[in-house]
Amino acid sequence: MTGEDEHAAIWRPLALLWLSGVALRLTILAVPPVIPAISAEFGLSATEVGLLGSIAPLLFAVAATGGALLVARIGVRGALVGGLVIVAAGTALRGLAIDFTWLIVASVVMSAGVAIMQPVMPTTVRHWMPPGHIGLGTATYTNGLLVGEVIPVFVMLPVVVPLMGGSWRAALAVWAIPVALTALFVHRAAPRFPDPFVALRHSPRRWMPDWRRGLVWRLGILFCCINAIYFAVNAFIPIYLTSHGRADLISATLTALNFGQIPASLLLLGVARRLERRAWAYVASGLVSFAAVVALAFAIGPLTPLWAGILGFSDAAALILGLTLPPLLCAPEDVARTSAGVFTLSYGGAVGIALLAGALWDATGIAWLTFAPMAACAVILAAVTLVLRAQRELR
Repeated sequence: MTGEDEHAAIWRPLALLWLSGVALRLTILAVPPVIPAISAEFGLSATEVGLLGSIAPLLFAVAATGGALLVARIGVRGALVGGLVIVAAGTALRGLAIDFTWLIVASVVMSAGVAIMQPVMPTTVRHWMPPGHIGLGTATYTNGLLVGEVIPVFVMLPVVVPLMGGSWRAALAVWAIPVALTALFVHRAAPRFPDPFVALRHSPRRWMPDWRRGLVWRLGILFCCINAIYFAVNAFIPIYLTSHGRADLISATLTALNFGQIPASLLLLGVARRLERRAWAYVASGLVSFAAVVALAFAIGPLTPLWAGILGFSDAAALILGLTLPPLLCAPEDVARTSAGVFTLSYGGAVGIALLAGALWDATGIAWLTFAPMAACAVILAAVTLVLRAQRELR
């Protein structure tokens, strides 16, 4: 292989991984900016708004095994393209929503596509990237994922909605275009390696997660802690700050929490390979996250956005490094189904922890108790890392 071929062997897959990562979140985060318009037109209650916002994480848990099934049936490239096509179709259907039920159904289709893609992505990294570049591939698509969270939040109201004549339906539907183009790029330009995963079509049970395998549960707990911290803090920071008379800090705090992830992903593009399977990195993330959660609960003031940014950085670093573990620790044919099991456990657990956080506040009337489950998750993140190290899955 010439130097030019080696260059293409790395950079073309990286470009496709990055675009696919963007598509993982682009259509989901387009909704929050236009929720006031949707609510006003359909007369939604707070519960219905909450239902609309909960569809994605619920589907991430319920439909994750669909990604492993697609890999087993049609291979890595076909599964990734299939997930992207489903996302694009669900996104386009939202533009035709005549009532709230239609919007929910379209959102379920879109979220199912994203849920399918999530276990496919670690498998794709394992299949496309040369040996020794798993960390780089994972950091690349995760960077795309984080960028995909930021883009719609910033351009939806000032740019997209005006371009679509003020229609929230058209503004949601237009995001199907970049997802569909990504599906086309992946179909046309994906590396044409022999696909060992297609052989699984003759073993129909192999797409199911092996729930008896301890690694699935250990990684499920690890990711549950990471996801729960992120989703719960995003959900409760606005009402928590409002309850303390500091609604003026909400925008800056949420912005810092989400933008804090970007530097972590950029940093890990350069050093992920050196941090692969290093236990101390997860322990450090858990301890830093614990300190940041405590500060957000008890040190409300000018430094609140700074603590939120620190939390976003540490949590994203653990997420990116954690996503390298299924392709590093599993045989190629087991990456998808192990990832599916991990995502099922982690997103299901994250939803439960968010509900627990709200219930603690409601039941006791003590606002800071809502952060107790998040602080516990930070401690458990560090603890489960030590268990992984004892099992020689980390070092």
